[in-house]
Amino acid sequence: MKRAEIKLTIDLDDNNVPESILWESTDAQSKEALPVKSMMLALWDQNYTNTLRIDLWTKDMPVDEMKQFFYETLQTMGDSFLRATGETNIIEDLRDYCAHFADKMGISPK
Repeated sequence: MKRAEIKLTIDLDDNNVPESILWESTDAQSKEALPVKSMMLALWDQNYTNTLRIDLWTKDMPVDEMKQFFYETLQTMGDSFLRATGETNIIEDLRDYCAHFADKMGISPK
């Protein structure tokens, strides 16, 4: 059996606002901790049948990058949902919403 570990290191200011976020993985090509400006972690708790979440962003995360981050997260959640369930009809609706989101936020889909 193969095992990989993901490590997150968050430096907080006096008000518990993230100043920096570093992530590293034992399975990554790079063995050094890499800086990021934002992260979303969602875990399914099967005992309570609900989602546990951690959403963090550094205080210097630009708003335009946050908009792009949310857009790309919505898109990739759709990809994951399609792979996990095979539900194609709802994914078309999600893609339509993502296009609407990008338009409303003034961002260019990549």
